[in-house]
Amino acid sequence: MPSPKVLLSLLSVATAAVLALPASAQREGSAQPAVSGPITAKYQADASKILAAAAADNDGYTALTYLCDHIGNRNSGTPQLNTAVQWGAELMRKAGLENVTVQPAMVPHWVRGHESAEILSPDLHGMPRKLHMLGLGMSVGTPAQGITAPVIFVHTFDELDALPPDSIKGKIVVYNPGWHGYGVGSLYRTTGASRAAAKGAVAMLVRSATGLVEQTPHTGTLRYDEKQPKIPAAAISPEDALLIERLAKDGTVSVHLQMDAHQEADVQSGNVVGEIRGSEKPNEVVVLGGHIDSWDVGQGAQDDGSGIMAAYAAVKLIHDLGLKPKRTLRLAFWVNEENGGAGGRAYRDSVAKNIKDQVAAMEMDDGAEAPLGIGYTVIARTPGRRAPSMQQMMRQGPPPFNMDALTPEQKQAFNTVQQIAALLQPIGADKVFPAGGGSDIGPIVALGVPSLAPITVAEHYFDWHHTEADTLDKVNLADFRKDIGLLAVTTFVLADMDGQLVGAKIPDMD
Repeated sequence: MPSPKVLLSLLSVATAAVLALPASAQREGSAQPAVSGPITAKYQADASKILAAAAADNDGYTALTYLCDHIGNRNSGTPQLNTAVQWGAELMRKAGLENVTVQPAMVPHWVRGHESAEILSPDLHGMPRKLHMLGLGMSVGTPAQGITAPVIFVHTFDELDALPPDSIKGKIVVYNPGWHGYGVGSLYRTTGASRAAAKGAVAMLVRSATGLVEQTPHTGTLRYDEKQPKIPAAAISPEDALLIERLAKDGTVSVHLQMDAHQEADVQSGNVVGEIRGSEKPNEVVVLGGHIDSWDVGQGAQDDGSGIMAAYAAVKLIHDLGLKPKRTLRLAFWVNEENGGAGGRAYRDSVAKNIKDQVAAMEMDDGAEAPLGIGYTVIARTPGRRAPSMQQMMRQGPPPFNMDALTPEQKQAFNTVQQIAALLQPIGADKVFPAGGGSDIGPIVALGVPSLAPITVAEHYFDWHHTEADTLDKVNLADFRKDIGLLAVTTFVLADMDGQLVGAKIPDMD
């Protein structure tokens, strides 16, 4: 069975698998309409004020612009990340938030270094064919001279498992599972290296987890199985994966891979936290945020600059409008989401003794595209059957949503979110989806804290994230403002309403 740390990582990836697909029939089929009710009526006037302010907001985009253009990408362990952390704390203080702190967390410092890959054979008119590649985060490097080896091409783990170890030993495994959503793609990225190493492979290349075909490789973290040798691993563009597949059908393909990737000593960083203190129940907390770190490519604009800056703008405008929720509304910029989750664990440790006071957690980490509604995680168990494992959800998506399978408490909570969603009709975000969360809130969600996330059309997020193309120009201002409005309305109501939602702990694993 995977370790608790890996379970949480799988939970976040499985949630992404559910939420990050385009507006497909599968996901749209799980959407439930908003339902007007007493909560809708009570907060209609406040929601209208919030949405109007969000539609005219410039503070969030101005802050995002500075973060992208003047600080840039923010890989864990780098000076840029800690510059962003200190800047984020000052931003919260200037916005008038209370109890602004930097919550310490030690983060890994993985360094990419120089890297390259090329096809040496078959001979392409006397010239090696350079591959579009990006090393995967936390990968080990190659020897200084690199690795030259023939490749074994497979589509799936089943194909790999069917091959005898002698046919794989000493070779480079190349995976191309195709594009079936981020859950499938990230499963091969995160676990493919160790699966290949178990059969004697010396390196792994994987098709980037994206549906866009533009010779753009996508990085992302991998997770080594400590029982297997650690082998170098990199992502290649979809076009290059398809090229290798075609060439492999005609004969042997040989690749040279060189990666200077290495791990340096951990570095102290921290989560940035600020609050609007609750007027009646200050010990009860609704936390909202995203992650301040990014990969070392692009500007980290959509992933996740847009998330933290939309959350910042949402909390700031609630403060500026003079709205005083009964509970504390906490803004968090978590660190080290991309390659370790140290920030989410540090936050969990800081609140674990009073976990029941964490009333709800909402994370935005799927890009600032046009919102469709609110994701709220409810996992119903069918009598006599185990809940689906995270791996099953990553491969197949979630089971069909069945309102009748919910407990009475879950039904009431889901209806509460439907009533909140009715307030978002003016921005077209009046649907409720039965899954919503994120990696950073995963550690507290695992303890039963209710989890939510904005659900967007997600048309382009996986075209850009984890690439050089994740830049400010990809963030549409009109969509960004709608996301601010959704976050502000949802969290304000959750922090002020009389009742509470119910959480859904991690289901059993296979």
